[in-house]
Amino acid sequence: MPGFELWGEEERKEVNDVLGTGILMRYGFDGPRKGMWKSKELEKAICETFGAKHSQLTSSGTSALTTAMAALGIGAGDEIIMPSFTFVASFEAVLSIGAIPVLVDIDESLTLDPEAVRSAITHKTKSIMPVHMCGSMADLEALQTICKENDLLLLEDACQSIGATYKGNYVGTIGDAGTFSFDFVKTITCGEGGVVMTNDESVHKKCDEYSDHGHDHLGADRGADQHPFLGYNFRISELHAAVGLAQIRKLHTFLNIQKKNHEALKNTLAQIPEISFRTIPDPAGDSCTFISWFLPTEEITRAVVAEMKAQNILAGNFYWYDNNWHYIRKWDHLKNASSLNAFSHDLKQAVLESVNKDFTASDTIMSRCVSTSISLLWTEQQIKEKGERMAAAIKKILGKSTVSK
Repeated sequence: MPGFELWGEEERKEVNDVLGTGILMRYGFDGPRKGMWKSKELEKAICETFGAKHSQLTSSGTSALTTAMAALGIGAGDEIIMPSFTFVASFEAVLSIGAIPVLVDIDESLTLDPEAVRSAITHKTKSIMPVHMCGSMADLEALQTICKENDLLLLEDACQSIGATYKGNYVGTIGDAGTFSFDFVKTITCGEGGVVMTNDESVHKKCDEYSDHGHDHLGADRGADQHPFLGYNFRISELHAAVGLAQIRKLHTFLNIQKKNHEALKNTLAQIPEISFRTIPDPAGDSCTFISWFLPTEEITRAVVAEMKAQNILAGNFYWYDNNWHYIRKWDHLKNASSLNAFSHDLKQAVLESVNKDFTASDTIMSRCVSTSISLLWTEQQIKEKGERMAAAIKKILGKSTVSK
C-alpha cells in the first residue's frame, strides 16, 4: 500500500511549516504556533474526502481501534467478532480494552463470512468488526443486516483499504465507527498515525477526549481542562499530521495509478485458466492495492511460491498462509494467550477458547491464495515483464502438476 512511494516537495513543505514554528504538539501553544494547526486541517480534509461527519486523529491505526472501541462502550467481557485473516493490531486493540476477540472463518472475499458471523453470536457479543483486507471490502450489507437483527455495533477496521468504497460510500464511514491506519506502508501515510471516523457526534466527542488523557478540551487553558473519564495518550503529532495533509491531497492520484496497474497485471494472470480471483463484494469500489489470486490446491500454490522465490520474482507477492503477521495459523502468542501483562483468568480462558477452534474453512482458502501488491512506480514495460515472468513460473508448475497426475 504504497503512499510512501510518491514522496516529494509537498510533504516537505508541510513538515517545514511545522518546523518553522517549533510547535510539534497538536494541542495548546496557541501563540507561538502562529495559527498553524496541521492536525485540525487533516481532520477536516478527512471528513471532506471520505464523507464522514467527524474524524479524530490518533497516533496509529491500533490506537484508533482502541479509541473507537472505548468510545462505543465496548469493554470487559464483551465479545467482538472478527476475521481469521487480519493484522495482529486488530486483536491487540480488542484485548487492550479487556474485550474478547472471537475469530471466525472468512470466505473467498478474504473477509468475514456472514454465515460464520451468525453462528458465532452469543449473549456476550457486542460488536462485529469486519477487517477490509488488501484494499477491498467485506460484505457490508449482509453484516449491517446481522447487526440490526441482533442489536450489535458495526466497527469497520478499514486500515488496509483507504479509498475503497462500498455502494458509493467509503469504507470506514458506513458502520457506527471506522478506522484507518496511516503508517508507513498504507495507501496514504503519516509515517505513523491513524484516525477514527464516525457520524455520531457523541462518539466523536468521546474519541477526542479519550485519545488525550480524558481532557475535555472545552477551555482556552489546557491545564484547567476537566477530565470526565480516564483516557490515554494516543495523540498524533503535528509533524505526522503534516505529512498526512500532503498525502491526502494525492489520494485520488494514487488510486487512479493503482487501478490502472492492477488491471494491466490482472489481465495477464487471468489468461491462466487455473487461476481464480478473490470475490469483491463491490468490484467498482476496490482500491486495487493488491491482486489476490487462487490456485487449485495448496500443493500447487506452495510449488509456485517456491518457483517464484527461486527465480527471484517473489518480492511483492505474499503467501499469507505461512505469514505470521496476518493469519491465525501462525499466531502462537495469541493461541497461548502470551502477554507481558497478565490477563484476568476469565479473559485468558475466553481467548484460549475463541482462537483455538477449527479454522479448516479459512485454511482451505488461505492455503491457495497469493496476494500481489501493486506499485505506483511501475512503468508499462515493468508491468508487462512482471506479468510474463509470473505467468511463466505459474505455468511451469502447472505443467509439472498435470504430468504428475
